[in-house]
Amino acid sequence: MKRLVYYLVFSLIGIWGCKKVDPKEYNEKASEPQLLHTVSTELTDVMIHDIFKPTISSRIYAYSYLAAYETLRNEYPSYPTFAKKLNTFGEIPKPDTSKQYCYALASIKAFIYVGRTLTFSADLWDKFEEDFIKKYKNMGIPDDVYKRSVAYGEDVAKHVIKYSGSDFYKQTRGFRYTVVHEPGKWVPTPPTYADACEPRWNTLRNFTLDTCSQFMPPRPAKFDLNKKSEFYKLTTEVYEIGKHLTKEQKDIAFFWDDNAFVTNIIGHVTYANKKMSPAGHWIAITQTVAKDKKLSMIKSLEAYTLTSIALYDGFISAWDEKYRSLRIRPITVINDNIDPKWEPFLETPGFPEYVSGHSTISAAAGTILTHLLGDNVTFTDSTEYRFGHGVRTFKSFKEAYQQVSDSRVYGGIHYRDGVEAGMRQGEQVGEWVWKKLTKDEKVLTRK
Repeated sequence: MKRLVYYLVFSLIGIWGCKKVDPKEYNEKASEPQLLHTVSTELTDVMIHDIFKPTISSRIYAYSYLAAYETLRNEYPSYPTFAKKLNTFGEIPKPDTSKQYCYALASIKAFIYVGRTLTFSADLWDKFEEDFIKKYKNMGIPDDVYKRSVAYGEDVAKHVIKYSGSDFYKQTRGFRYTVVHEPGKWVPTPPTYADACEPRWNTLRNFTLDTCSQFMPPRPAKFDLNKKSEFYKLTTEVYEIGKHLTKEQKDIAFFWDDNAFVTNIIGHVTYANKKMSPAGHWIAITQTVAKDKKLSMIKSLEAYTLTSIALYDGFISAWDEKYRSLRIRPITVINDNIDPKWEPFLETPGFPEYVSGHSTISAAAGTILTHLLGDNVTFTDSTEYRFGHGVRTFKSFKEAYQQVSDSRVYGGIHYRDGVEAGMRQGEQVGEWVWKKLTKDEKVLTRK
């Protein structure tokens, strides 16, 4: 009798132990969009810690989101691959369709793998991943599915890393710009007189453009110190605004400063503040709106990926023009010819003025988000509150990127035509990215 009882007990245990885990249950947990938003924020925090330049930040975002998107889209047939749509980007590794995967987990793994590879602080990633991955351990994902999903995410990540290695980025490291000593040409500016930032950025392979000069802006106003010239009028506008800044103008300028490494000089003491880059600000806006609209993980990832690609191609377009026109910054002209004691409200970045890079990439990102989410999306941007930048509300993405352009004039670091041309260039880049990558009219109705 006892043997019969033992047999029945162990038989029941065996049945319970062999009970299949419902994939729908753990996939729903793993597809919680907040998990994606959390790793996105971590990538931004690591880049702030590592002090990446704005241009380089856009590159890291784009490859990281691309890897995550291409991994997750396997679960969503209506979301097309970007393979063969992006310049020289080949097909990604295929999963074994006869086996089960948790693609959400694989996607996060691909994102972390690329983010870790392209940044410096592996120790920060190690600590983050150790804690973060425990969340998946508690979702009931079977061990074989878990291991297979992680391995697949790594396979896709390695494919994207290999792709990134052929974009000519490594070949441009260490290149230094030689200053052209000609009237009206850019020279290093105070307070740090830094070398020119990324003078060969236009030689990198872009994602969607036919050429880096595809959307070349009109020629800037000719350098001319005659008080009736267009250039002198542009210069005096910056000077006069800078002398009579209102509180609102100062708030706007500071809100969109997005200087990754701000130099502060007080007497003989010099220190710096690390903050979010322009690309990071728009990635954060994307996150804010994704949360507001309760977008799914795949829809959020689509928004992140398209936005980051537009940011990257926008930087290449702007930098192509910057080192073509080599235009002098307002502080140099004003100090040399109008007022030697004048200082801009914001620290002048270390590269030529025309066009405004922030205006370009903001308009590119805003154009993508407008296409994806709508013309009149009201959102409150508090993503840089922790850096003391305050909180601002916008009725549309266009209102936001138009304010970006105004902020650069208020900050005393750009002329009016530089921001307007940059904004128009960014809109053209955004439109191009959208048409090149999303020819599906159903894109707005995807869940």
